Amino acid sequence: MNIRDIVNLAPVIPIITIDDPATAVPLARALVAGGLPVLEVTLRTEAAVAAAHAMIAEVPEAVIGLGTVVRRDHISAAQDIGARFIVSPGFSAEIADLARQSSLPFLPGVMTPSELMAAMAVGHNVLKFFPAEPAGGTETLRALHGPFPEAAFCPTGGIDAAKAPSYLELPNVVAVGGSWVAPRTAVIAKDWQKITALARAARALKKR
Repeated sequence: MNIRDIVNLAPVIPIITIDDPATAVPLARALVAGGLPVLEVTLRTEAAVAAAHAMIAEVPEAVIGLGTVVRRDHISAAQDIGARFIVSPGFSAEIADLARQSSLPFLPGVMTPSELMAAMAVGHNVLKFFPAEPAGGTETLRALHGPFPEAAFCPTGGIDAAKAPSYLELPNVVAVGGSWVAPRTAVIAKDWQKITALARAARALKKR
């Protein structure tokens, strides 16, 4: 699958930060059971790579990617564990080139028109819009649609269950990313039923 195929699998992509590797597999199963198969595991903790590896090995129906990819070794780690895609919070020509060499589907982050133009110049038309809420949210995305009608976005950053529908109504939004479907308190409590219920509600959101 290419990155557009991946982001089209569900309206919401859970953004996951793992502290305890033991929670990784049951968390992935809970989210998949709720209808959210695409999971982004952020490289923000020491447990992240091992957690993603366990998810890939034990939850084959999930499409696991690594997020917060900002260095060469992050891409190598994604390849080593068999990640299905990678996500960066910003745009770097070097990271984009390394991603292309790796053949991993890549979702680069942009916030400004200049960053968007740089990403599109090297072939990226599906992009992460980050940080969505601080960067102007739906109004900014609506404004970008005029000069860049071919660009499609997965906005993340400050989006919750209440805000997600207004993003998904936009013609240039294909999915949203958010951590609200896997709240840390529920993960610590191992309340997988709650997480499945949150995922099911997110799955029910409609894309334009």
